[in-house]
Amino acid sequence: RRNCRGNPNCLVGIGEHAWLGEIDENSFHNIDDPNCERRKKNAFVGLTNLGATCYVNTFLQMWFLNLELRQALYLCPSACGDGVPKDTDYEPQTICEHLQYLFALLQNSKRRYIDPSGFVKALGLDTGQQQDAQEFSKLFMSLLEDTLSKQKNPDVRNIVQKQFCGEYAYVTVCNQCGRESKLVSKFYELELNIQGHKQLTDCITEFLKEEKLEGDNRYFCETCQSKQNATRKIRLLSLPCTLNLQLMRFVFDRQTGHKKKLNTYIGFSELLDMEPFMEQKNGVYVYELSAVLIHRGVSAYSGHYIAHVKDPQTGEWYKFNDEDIEKMEGKKLQLGIEEDLAEPSKSQTRKPKCGKGTHCSRNAYMLVYRLQAREKSLTVQVPAFLQELVERDNCKFEEWCNEMAEMRKQSVARGKIKHEEVKELYQRLPAEAGSPYDFISLEWLQKWLDESTPPKPIDNTACLCSHGKLHPDKISLMKRISEYVADFFYRRYGGGPRLNVKALCKDCVVERCRILRLKNQLNEDYKTVTNLLKMTVKGNDGFWVGKASLRSWRQLALEQLNEQDEDAEHSNGKMNGNAQNKDESNEEKREEEEELNFNEDIVCPHGDLCISENERRVVSKEAWEKLKQYFPKAPEFPNNKECCSQCKILEREGEENEALHKMMASEQKTSLQNLFHDKCRPCLGSWPQETDELYIVSQFFVEEWRKFVRRPTRCSPVSSIANSVLLCPHGGLMFTFASMTKEDSKHIALIWPSEWERIQKLFVVDHVIKITRTQAAGAGPESARYASEPQLCPECREGLLCQQQRDLREYTQATIYIHKVVDNKKVMKDAAPELNVSSSEAEEEREENKPEGEQDPDFNQANGGTKRQKLSHQSYITYQKQGIRRSTRHRKVRGEKALLVSANQTLKELKIQIMHAFSVAPFDQNLSLDGKILSDDTATLGSLGVIPESVILLKADEPIADYAAMDDVMQVCMPEEGFKGTGLLGH
Repeated sequence: RRNCRGNPNCLVGIGEHAWLGEIDENSFHNIDDPNCERRKKNAFVGLTNLGATCYVNTFLQMWFLNLELRQALYLCPSACGDGVPKDTDYEPQTICEHLQYLFALLQNSKRRYIDPSGFVKALGLDTGQQQDAQEFSKLFMSLLEDTLSKQKNPDVRNIVQKQFCGEYAYVTVCNQCGRESKLVSKFYELELNIQGHKQLTDCITEFLKEEKLEGDNRYFCETCQSKQNATRKIRLLSLPCTLNLQLMRFVFDRQTGHKKKLNTYIGFSELLDMEPFMEQKNGVYVYELSAVLIHRGVSAYSGHYIAHVKDPQTGEWYKFNDEDIEKMEGKKLQLGIEEDLAEPSKSQTRKPKCGKGTHCSRNAYMLVYRLQAREKSLTVQVPAFLQELVERDNCKFEEWCNEMAEMRKQSVARGKIKHEEVKELYQRLPAEAGSPYDFISLEWLQKWLDESTPPKPIDNTACLCSHGKLHPDKISLMKRISEYVADFFYRRYGGGPRLNVKALCKDCVVERCRILRLKNQLNEDYKTVTNLLKMTVKGNDGFWVGKASLRSWRQLALEQLNEQDEDAEHSNGKMNGNAQNKDESNEEKREEEEELNFNEDIVCPHGDLCISENERRVVSKEAWEKLKQYFPKAPEFPNNKECCSQCKILEREGEENEALHKMMASEQKTSLQNLFHDKCRPCLGSWPQETDELYIVSQFFVEEWRKFVRRPTRCSPVSSIANSVLLCPHGGLMFTFASMTKEDSKHIALIWPSEWERIQKLFVVDHVIKITRTQAAGAGPESARYASEPQLCPECREGLLCQQQRDLREYTQATIYIHKVVDNKKVMKDAAPELNVSSSEAEEEREENKPEGEQDPDFNQANGGTKRQKLSHQSYITYQKQGIRRSTRHRKVRGEKALLVSANQTLKELKIQIMHAFSVAPFDQNLSLDGKILSDDTATLGSLGVIPESVILLKADEPIADYAAMDDVMQVCMPEEGFKGTGLLGH
């Protein structure tokens, strides 16, 4: 049965069913049985997967079951051979010590699985990234062999060679003279190609097959002293006790440039006779299968590794899957389940039939065979110092088990007490007719009945109205309980305030009724007010009302009534909410009410009637009384009320100021007419002959001054010239004479000496900046020298240039262009732009290509063109933090696409973007910038000199049109979360 939420007397379905009747003890706790973590009798110990370390776990289990290797490692001397102090934890120092300790735990630990994190950390492996399992096996064996080679005991020093090392020879025979050249080499595993083969023996035959050296690949014979046709093959000279056969399932795909997995079936037998493949036939070379390493998954870069390994002592097969170990039935290897879990596609090749003693797999990547032994298998004992460490770990495990068991026991005891308590209280929970009662929140009652969340103190503040009593709207969230149970709850858990029969708020009910009546009456009152507004008001009986308020008064009234109706939700937080949230909510509500208050559109800033009669009208007394019912707090202004006196004074002052500003603007325009119209301006590039000195002001001042002169009533007057923005902190000039003739000319304005005299009278100048020309008598213009006052500050100038260059190489979300080159020919810069260039871009280009004077938005007021953003005062101080703006924007041409990039993005990430844009795989891309080849995939774009608006040339070798062929590229090159801060424009 479900709870009736609207009925405070309904106490059914609130969580009581879990406590009524008999309860299973396990429901009183969430602690698993610690004995589930205990190792079962005659079972092996598992290894924890630390994230992506399943491949390490498979090899560790396989090496552990190599008894000779385990015995040798136990014989390896340890730094703690004399014992480890009991008050310190054992920390292995070398790879051998880590393996020793791991193998000892795998052999005698009481845990179901152990943690190999110390061993993995010692190897420096990334636990979150899956490595190449075959490569890991090779590198670790090499490391182990190198480590053990320093041991004095030959049984320890040579264990890797004895167990895993064999010999083969590369034999080359000259066809002309028959000379045989032999190169002997050691191997630790045979790498067998499986493409095109179905049986393991076929793979071994191909590995040993004869190769002809002819044509350009001929062999230089020492006897013939010339290049001759020859044959080359591999001959197996000796085999190790443990033969590792690596099946080359992970191969390089030239189409994608990355590895892929071959999911083809390969058959192999439990007994392998290697005698037919040996050069010498006089030995015993019968091997029996001892381990099969499996990779489950269709991709070479993801999946899961497990191992099937035979116990050398019992001959039984086990499947090792990290923490879980499963014993195979009947001492037989079973691969069927693993093969069914890795379906690469629906069109799957059928599994071939396997005879007795043979198996086939499409997921096996390594087969391990051991030389068939006639004697009984070795018994390996754990050394005393390691056994002591294992027992110490077992003691910790037992303590943990006892602690968990005690916690379970205590939880069960508490649960039983709570069970009896709830059963008793629930029977007395309903309030009997005529008996005292309390209201308590349904949410708190449900938490009390939920054992997983211990109840907090009772908090009824969220259910209170503005009068401090129980809000009528919160009744549906409350339950009425007996006073006896309420007393128990408040004694046990505390909290408050208590809400009894006196807590019901009559004031809120009365207010609710008023609001409901007004809502029902609103439409009728709207018609009445509309008719009253049509009547002409005579005498002084009317009231001023804002026109905007009159247009929307019905909507304002409805919203206000709804807000009052939902006052509980706005003024109170959630159940058990904090006071801070409540205060914030009230503050937001007050702000909203201030914005929506009726008739405040005619209140001036001083709180009186505004002076503008266009914004208000007179309504009759009857209409005003109707409106006051809905807006009792609205400001009231009888029609005989005088306007605000302060506003009148300010209006008069404003009119006087406007007249003064117009006069100032007219006077300044007359005095500096050429500067205002930008006519007859001096130029540093071609110095005027009539003067030897020019003055400098900031271009920002000139632009702001022109604004004021054009619109003196709207813009503030300019009273001072702040030339400090052109100077460094030391008072030196930031620009050289040469830069002021070119790129820095946009920051300055040149002033004639006669204009400067008038400027000094009209404005306050903080720093005088002057350029002076000195020239010998009779000498030509080319001999002239130019000096500035104040002089250039070299250090700050250098810092400015460095900052500008740094900004070009520290950008985010900047646009660059990729131009695809066809037959080494690049389309000319003036080629037709792409059809998809937007009209706004074309318009912006036309604007930027105008003559310099016409680019100024103030050049012609009649143009009405969009104004370009001017450089602000702050922009001068920061010297344009966004970098130097180019004078003309790059025009896209056909075969070119725009990309959004960041300076810290690598070249490899850019190639992935280019692959999306042009369908050219990264390894087929040849990129160049200004004639320089871009080849370092790990370098950032900033370090390669790629700046905003750069054009990078792309020459593709063989573009791939098939998107499916690039799936592997995307799996490897792109992180799962995607490239942050990059994207393709218009893609």
